[in-house]
Amino acid sequence: MVDNMMTQRYCSLFDLPAEGSYRFIEADITEMDLSPLLEGADVVVHLAAITDAAGSFDRAEQVEGNNFNATKRLAETCARTGVRLITLSSTSVYGTQAELVAEDCSEDELKPQSPYATTKLKEERLVQQLVREEGLKAGIYRFGTIFGVSPGMRFHTAVNKFCWQAAMGLPITVWSTAYDQKRPYLDLGDACKAVAHIIRNELFDGRIYNVLTLNATVREVVDAIRAFVPTLEVQFVDNKIMNQLSYEVSDARFRSTGYMPTAKLSETLKQELMLLPSLN
Repeated sequence: MVDNMMTQRYCSLFDLPAEGSYRFIEADITEMDLSPLLEGADVVVHLAAITDAAGSFDRAEQVEGNNFNATKRLAETCARTGVRLITLSSTSVYGTQAELVAEDCSEDELKPQSPYATTKLKEERLVQQLVREEGLKAGIYRFGTIFGVSPGMRFHTAVNKFCWQAAMGLPITVWSTAYDQKRPYLDLGDACKAVAHIIRNELFDGRIYNVLTLNATVREVVDAIRAFVPTLEVQFVDNKIMNQLSYEVSDARFRSTGYMPTAKLSETLKQELMLLPSLN
């Protein structure tokens, strides 16, 4: 595991499972020599990125410099050394108003709505080029918005943020026209199982796969939280909140490989809310 600890999320390394052998290196993959690191490796799971899409507007240059350069250096090293690469992208690369969108959509449906998503699309194209021209063995996986319990939970994305607000007795803030807009979400447990599935099934064919647990509207998420927090209020605002396009993402391609998400939205929400009882 390599991390520059930019986010100070040291707790992610606490209480790691007893099975397995771990080595942690505090370093920046945009600067370190990657060849010795990958010597003898079978697969690299590339998670190194600044991930706050909403916050990327104020730091576009930093996001581009970190995320694209990290992917470029890592992918080129993997191509050179023959190590297989799992490249994580995001369903936020879609900027469509189509009801359903899949991996082979038109360029018109790829209109990223943030600097973070724009960079992700650029990374995807670089990896595909290296697959074609340098023989890189890689897969590109567009993950839905992550939600769920972990030691290093992030609360700037929709579902986790809503759970925090509910536990604190705060109203959930929603753009007035966005309540019934649909977006793709991925439970963290399903995300981990997806990575294991990719490795076990040798899914390094250079293709793009959408990976998600469900498509859901803000209303559906709020109603699921309200089942546990009946006093939950929704505050509608007129100022546009980022990424409020409505679209449903198809994950049929990934499911066709034998993967099936198993998480239930209500069960994951219950787990999150139980972490923060009666804080309001």
